[in-house]
Amino acid sequence: MQTDLSTSRTTVVDQTWSVRMANSAMTRYTADQAKWHYEHGLLLQAIEQVWRVTGAVKYRHFIQETIDLFVDAQGNIQTYQLEEYNLDQINPGKVLFPLWYSTGDRRYATALQLLRRQLAGQPRAPSGGFWHKQIYPDQMWLDGIYMASPFYAEYASAFDEPAGFDDVVHQITLLAEHARDAQTGLLYHAWDERKQQRWANPVTGCSPHFWGRALGWYAMALVDVLDHLPCEHAARASVIARLNGVVEAVAKVQDRATGLWYQVLDQGARAGNYLEASASCMFVYAIAKAVRKAYVPIGQLAIAQRGYQGILSRLVSIDDRGGVNLTGVCSVAGLGGNPYRDGSFEYYIKEPVMTNDLKGVGPFILAAIELEDVQRSQQLA
Repeated sequence: MQTDLSTSRTTVVDQTWSVRMANSAMTRYTADQAKWHYEHGLLLQAIEQVWRVTGAVKYRHFIQETIDLFVDAQGNIQTYQLEEYNLDQINPGKVLFPLWYSTGDRRYATALQLLRRQLAGQPRAPSGGFWHKQIYPDQMWLDGIYMASPFYAEYASAFDEPAGFDDVVHQITLLAEHARDAQTGLLYHAWDERKQQRWANPVTGCSPHFWGRALGWYAMALVDVLDHLPCEHAARASVIARLNGVVEAVAKVQDRATGLWYQVLDQGARAGNYLEASASCMFVYAIAKAVRKAYVPIGQLAIAQRGYQGILSRLVSIDDRGGVNLTGVCSVAGLGGNPYRDGSFEYYIKEPVMTNDLKGVGPFILAAIELEDVQRSQQLA
């Protein structure tokens, strides 16, 4: 049974949406579900931000107890296999930084160094771009920029590895130059440098469509990398410029009626296409944070605010126990593999749509934190 959302908003006036969703997610999440997996890492990163905002120790405990299921006394990561060379497996490592900083426990630093060794050996395409996974030769996916680049940039800062910043910028730049569509400014899901994959355009090497969550990963990566890229770095201005380009392109395909974004971004109301939650949350987070950090003009905040209201009014519901739920999340989408994923419009719209998938819940929390910060600032003004 679902209760009316407007009624629920007035019954718990002392709790923000970020806190309510974090608490709901923590209630649903049990130790036997835990995995060293990118989407679990995404949830932990979001909860870490709730910890920062609220100061409530229960959030740090949740993060540490989950991570400690995997990181042993020697700093090894159970279930993780470096030799897979899978960029997705870097993402959970981002929460090792705050655990190390807050506890001083060296095993977290050792685990960070293990993940850095993966990046040191990660296969690269001829141009120097990381393969998304060892099983995907010469392919760069937008997803991989989020999975690895913010981690890599923070590692470079924490361990005094300035060359790492240059490599991070190189990864971002390669996709900006090769996966970006000049007409729309949107980026295709992936780029095959050798142009050998069945899904790849024989001229450009790009996949056929603009998948919402893929560009959402990329947008989040840019604002998160800038947290660690030194202000004096020669390429910082170019990364900010690329972020502005993404925001401008995303604004053009925002649904005017709802403020949300479609699964296939530029196909609007084409039959079968749908307004997708994770991409919408990711864009709201990235744009709102970019405004807060003054990377993009303040006028762009309206894009994020419309998106956030659309998420709350159309995709968020409250169950009879007071739990916050997020609907409309695409469960997964990729390219190649078996069964073969061809990157067609028909492929993207046929993947299952889920409720409370972590790939939507995590970005929802992050987006809510940013908009709640805006609301607090406006109240103080």
